[in-house]
This record gives sequence, structure tokens and C-alpha cells, in this order.
Amino acid sequence: MNDNNIKETIEKVNALLKKNFPGHLAFGDGTYTITRGSSNIMINIKEFVRNETIIECVAHVVMGANITPDLMKFLLRKNVELHFGAFGLLFDDTITFSHSITGSNLDENELITTVSSVGFIADYYDDVIVEMAGGKRAADVGIEV
Repeated sequence: MNDNNIKETIEKVNALLKKNFPGHLAFGDGTYTITRGSSNIMINIKEFVRNETIIECVAHVVMGANITPDLMKFLLRKNVELHFGAFGLLFDDTITFSHSITGSNLDENELITTVSSVGFIADYYDDVIVEMAGGKRAADVGIEV
């Protein structure tokens, strides 16, 4: 592992989040959270390959939904329709939406677009999914910054 790569990426992300998302919460270890609407985006920086880092942006969209074949089909079709990112399902059936970008050549527009898009998509689809399958949005269970 190259700790310098992680440190450099954390420094870049810190500066860009301070400038563009002043309401973010930093945990001091390359992990951050940002609330957008009824969604919450977790940002995590970690090693990807030997000389590259990855910046993961994951939104918890809905917790406690009734996971049916129809819902899964809906989410898979949305994965094809959306420009980037994907819906996923955690071990506890929490529906997520995530997108990752590399850290070595990170620029401001790329980070802003990624964080904003993950937040916008999660904030839009949480209501759609709750209507279809029940459950609670991040804001309904008190996950916010």
C-alpha cells in the first residue's frame, strides 16, 4: 500500500469538499458524509491498486423495503438507464446507489458531479422505491449530517 497516494487523495478531497460542500462531515480518516435532500452520501477514500486510490460515493437509498423480484427488476433496469453509478443491495437489504472515481487525477468538476449526482439520484429514487416497496429513506431513520 502506498500511504502517500491515500494522503494526497484525502488532501485533495478535503479541500474540494470544504470549498463546494461546506456542510459535510469529515471523520478524519478519509471518510465523509453529506446530506442531500432525504438522502445521505458516504464518501470513502481507499487504495484501489498499487499506485491508485478510489473515491467511493455511496448513498443509502431505502432501508427495510420489501425486496421482491419486481423491485429487483426495476433497479436492474434503472442501472442500464442511468448515465453512471448503480443501485445495489447490502447484506441487510438496504438499497444503495453508488459511483466510484479514481483519486490520482481527481479534478474539482469530477468530484462535484459525482457527489451531486449520487445525491440527486438517491434523493429522487428513494421516494419512488418507498412507494413501490415500502421501507424508509435515510432521512426517515435519522441518517443526516
